[in-house]
Amino acid sequence: MKETVLSGIRSTGHLHLGNYFGALRNFIKMQYEHRCLFFVADLHSLTTHPKPADFHGNVHRVLTEYLAAGLDPEHATLFVQSDIPEITELYVLLNMITYKGELERTTSFKDKVRKQEDNVNAGLLTYPVLMAADILIHRPAKVPVGKDQEQHLEITRTLARRFNRLYEADVFPEPAAFNFGAELVKIPGLDGSGKMGKSEGNGIFLSDDEKTIHKKVMHAVTDSGPTAPNGEMPDTIRNIFTLLEVVSTPDVVTHFREAYNNCTIRYGELKKQLAEDICKITLPIRTRIEEIGADRDYLRKVTQQGAAQARESAQATMKEVRKAVGIQAF
Repeated sequence: MKETVLSGIRSTGHLHLGNYFGALRNFIKMQYEHRCLFFVADLHSLTTHPKPADFHGNVHRVLTEYLAAGLDPEHATLFVQSDIPEITELYVLLNMITYKGELERTTSFKDKVRKQEDNVNAGLLTYPVLMAADILIHRPAKVPVGKDQEQHLEITRTLARRFNRLYEADVFPEPAAFNFGAELVKIPGLDGSGKMGKSEGNGIFLSDDEKTIHKKVMHAVTDSGPTAPNGEMPDTIRNIFTLLEVVSTPDVVTHFREAYNNCTIRYGELKKQLAEDICKITLPIRTRIEEIGADRDYLRKVTQQGAAQARESAQATMKEVRKAVGIQAF
């Protein structure tokens, strides 16, 4: 029997190369090996008070880009968080067994308080509880999490144990972290400051056109060039070679490494090659994004099918939860 694996997708921002060569390619592989549920976490985005006109558009864009990149609704369950009312019901019940102090100690809450002092809402404080509800409602065996989400998964495990103990029931298993291991590739940003991100302004998005990609790559941070044969690369140049290794053929990488090592490299040629090779990967995806995004009937079918599958799982869980808590109709 296949293990159940669940992962959330943020409903803000565009997919970039870091997402694609990082977790997403592993998700695409996972969907054929496990019982996978992927959901667009639109309710979570309400903590930042998005404009109503943008709210649905964000969900539409994210769904479109993930489908275009390779998530297959015939092999995985793909749904929108707000389509599953059982999630919010479980969220309420879990809040009743979660303590203010343990939420205030979470790293994510402390970070948010520093970044948005004028919008420290209750949703920010209880964000990990909603994440726990997202996970526990489907009782998965494993959850793929990044380093920044490990604390939230531990809270989920704590709440699962606490609920089972408090209500003397065996409702929730404790989900484990899904470890991609060495397969997870970390893609650097074009500004040399670290990994590629949505908000850092250092990313190449799957929806970018050819002209935009070339412009971004040609503006990537470099230096004045190597001054001695076989010298050590600074981080900014190493970042560009990391991108090259991901998108280009081995002979191309070898060519430019040799040119760097013998001090004959021309960064303009390197960047031009990098841009061309990125385009070979992303432009076909961009075409699919445009096609899928325009097909409202297909998106409706995907989300309705996903919601039906997800609600079946969620309703089975909530039946046991209500029984454990003592909630019953007259």
